[in-house]
Amino acid sequence: MTEATRYVLDANVLLYDPEAMLAFPGGEVVIPITAMEDIDQFKGEMSETGRNARMVANTIDRYRLKGNLAKGVDQPNGSTIRVQIWNRDEESFPRELDLRKSSNRVLATALQMARDGKAKTVLVSQDTNLRIKANALGIEAVAYEGGHSDVSELYSGFTVQTVVGKQIEEYRGREWLEVEGRFHPNHCLIVQEDGGEGAYEIFRYDAGRQMFHPIRDLSKGVWEIAPRNPQQAVALEMLMDPQLSVVTLMGKAGTGKTLLALAAGLQMMMEDNTYSKMLVSRPIFPMGRDLGYLPGTLEEKLEPWMQPIFDNLEFLVSTPASRHGQMKGYQALIDQGLVNIEPLTYIRGRSIPKQFMIVDEAQNLTPHEIKTIITRVGTGTKIVLTGDPYQIDNPYVDSVSNGLSHVVERFKEQSMSGHVTLFRGERSALAEMAANVL
Repeated sequence: MTEATRYVLDANVLLYDPEAMLAFPGGEVVIPITAMEDIDQFKGEMSETGRNARMVANTIDRYRLKGNLAKGVDQPNGSTIRVQIWNRDEESFPRELDLRKSSNRVLATALQMARDGKAKTVLVSQDTNLRIKANALGIEAVAYEGGHSDVSELYSGFTVQTVVGKQIEEYRGREWLEVEGRFHPNHCLIVQEDGGEGAYEIFRYDAGRQMFHPIRDLSKGVWEIAPRNPQQAVALEMLMDPQLSVVTLMGKAGTGKTLLALAAGLQMMMEDNTYSKMLVSRPIFPMGRDLGYLPGTLEEKLEPWMQPIFDNLEFLVSTPASRHGQMKGYQALIDQGLVNIEPLTYIRGRSIPKQFMIVDEAQNLTPHEIKTIITRVGTGTKIVLTGDPYQIDNPYVDSVSNGLSHVVERFKEQSMSGHVTLFRGERSALAEMAANVL
């Protein structure tokens, strides 16, 4: 085998990321003609998948103008791309596999190429069953994961340093702390007593001075919501800092992501006057679906999707902190125009200035959708993205390729952003147990 490795791309890879064609520098990217047929079925959809299908078709059409796609056309990154037609040979393909299925025709294409012995052949697919079948036929198969193989590899936003007993006293009152190593801007150091349940001190990294400084004292809480663990304290530190334009909160169910974000938003809007209003949204999956399919007014259509937001707001405005404003439930905030609850469906083209913006369940968004949302942010607006990468409903993304994980990795070097992964559930003992064992 002397030729470059051949990467056979399934349609689901290109529908997830139209730029996947450029993800294999120096190799030969092969798109089975069956995959092109699959992609063609989505071109008319007014959705993220439809947009990606049109982008793939347009990109390959531009390559067609440069050369013969059957023989291969050079790409900018040193790879080549070609469209492969399967030379129908049903006798050499297992009879147990139905060739009327497009996924099996993609598999047949990869098998035929692997058997010619000219170069190493790798099938790239997001279809788990297809990868299993490929392996059974002796074909190497991988998932397209955008550079990360495990969600545990994602940036957590903090480091824990344990100390024994009274050693914690040495860190109290320190204005600056020097720690060896390389840290991202706004990375937090949690100095905690051994055992993880005792006292702790938290320091935040200043990339300019290349030292850590203690975070503000938020032990009394924000809008009557006090942190119950060090990670929640880090989250409030990030949320309450108007210098951070992008904050990402990642964690399993019950860790307090949405509640902390809403509490910080109410505090900075109602008390600190940092923002003029709060905009709260979550994806109506799939993003782009017409709300007209649901009966009723816009508010009635949104209610099933936004109920988790309403539940948290109702809890927050029922706390003592809300009494000074004479509020009668969250509806008063909405009626006064202080809080807007909106779908992400129609966000494209908008500009959102001087607002505290929360996007809940961001793990169901693709990287392109996240980019569309963040580029709507206007002057003086802070955007908070929350989500759990283990609870994904979008079939085109996974725990490491979703939009939330994408933002965490891409923004970790930026001084205007902050991130923390929350691990401990605080909703209830039952909720925490269910999140861990079910």
